[in-house]
Formats: sequence, structure tokens, C-alpha cells
Amino acid sequence: MAIGLFELAFVYVAVVSHPDPAAVLHGLASMPLSDHGYLYLVAANIGAVIMPWMIFYQQSAVVDKGLKPHHLTAARWDTAIGAVVAQAIMAAILIAVAATFGRNGGASKLDTVQQISQALTPYMGVENGRLMFAMGMLGASLVAAIVVSLTAAWGLGEVTGYKHSLEHHPREAPWFYLVFVAVLVASGLLVSSGVNLINLSVGVEVMNALLLPVVLGFLYILARRALPRGSQLRGAYALVVALTIMLTAGLGVWGGLTGLLAH
Repeated sequence: MAIGLFELAFVYVAVVSHPDPAAVLHGLASMPLSDHGYLYLVAANIGAVIMPWMIFYQQSAVVDKGLKPHHLTAARWDTAIGAVVAQAIMAAILIAVAATFGRNGGASKLDTVQQISQALTPYMGVENGRLMFAMGMLGASLVAAIVVSLTAAWGLGEVTGYKHSLEHHPREAPWFYLVFVAVLVASGLLVSSGVNLINLSVGVEVMNALLLPVVLGFLYILARRALPRGSQLRGAYALVVALTIMLTAGLGVWGGLTGLLAH
């Protein structure tokens, strides 16, 4: 949790960038749906917010923590607060970018993390800006590395049957920790390989969006049929959830395919 708090540095970045409230509201209302590049980024944004593997992580984490039905309310609040904070940080990043070099018509080249840092930090003072940006990136990257690696280790454990819990000592669950470390090492090698991380990230997020109909569809079916009777989706709420899934997943698929075909 302490590591994740570093991401709040992006909120500070958004504040000190002095965004124009009128411009923020205008940006919220402006949706150039005829722009294929915009739709591609919309799909990437959806895929970054609702990642299929995060659903698997969530259920594995619930099991690993040993939560019971009476913990359901607290778990829902935990998830809701986390979702709101995550989106607040994402909004802060977008606002900070638009309020700084976006004012110049987006002339800065943003193909690498270093270029983003170099374009953003001068507006906050070089030293202070570098520190804030580094803290935000450190928090985001460490949390992502831990979560993704745990998801892989938990998921493979559920499929293969090897012990897969953080409650187990490495000697008790060697395969679990081996997979966890292997994913971390593979990720480090990929980052250090020189691949364009911006294009890779956007591409992976679009892939996430394209997978949403399958993942969210099965999740909805489970919520309707597999949960205990008192916890199943029912009535008007089930209809609202279904419509939300269809609209979100549909927009993600439409934006992703439109952007891919335009390329």
C-alpha cells in the first residue's frame, strides 16, 4: 500500500500544472468519434481500466486472504475505493499532460517514458518535477509488477493444482514462487530489451479491450448462476450491469478494431 501511495504524486503534478477548469470541462465534452486514432486510444483506455487479468487477480486475492461471506461488504468497499482512487490518478495524469505541453498543440514527441518525463517536468521545476514523476512511476510500476506476477502465479496454480498462496513458505510452494520470480525476470528483460514501451503498452491495452466481451460475459454468467442465492445478480440491478458491460465492452471492441483497421 505504501508503494502504491507514490502514485498520488501524479495528483500533485496535475495541481501544480494549473489546469484551466473551462478547458477541462470542454475536454470532457469533446469526443471526436470520427477520429480513428482517438477511438484506438479510447479502446486502450478501456483496456487499461478493465484488464481481464485483474478479474482473475481479484478472485485469487479474495481466496488467498481467506475472506468469508461476512467480509463481503468490506471487500466491496475496498474494491470501490480502489477503483475511484485509480481513476482519479488516471484523470490527474491526463489533466497534467493536457495542461502542460498540450497547451503547445502537443508538439512534444512522446515515444518513450523519458520523453514524457522531459516534456512534463519543466513545468514543475526540473528537480521537483523529476522527483514527483519518478515517485509516481515507481509506485505505478512496482504495484503493476507485483500484481501481474501474482496473477500469473495464482492462475497457473489454479489450473495445474500446485500450492499457490502467499501464506505458504517458498519450500512449501516452490512452483508458485518460481512462476512469480520468472514473470518478474521476464518483464525486466522485456523492458531492458529496447522495445518501444509506449506502443507496447497501448497495444496490450487494446488487446485487453478486445477480450472484454468474453471475460465480462463469463463473469456476468457466474454472477447470475454460480453465486449463492442471496448474492446473485437479480432484477433491475442485473439489467443495469448487463447494459453497462455491453456498452463498455462494445465501445472497446469498436474502438480497437476501428483503430487497428485504420493502421
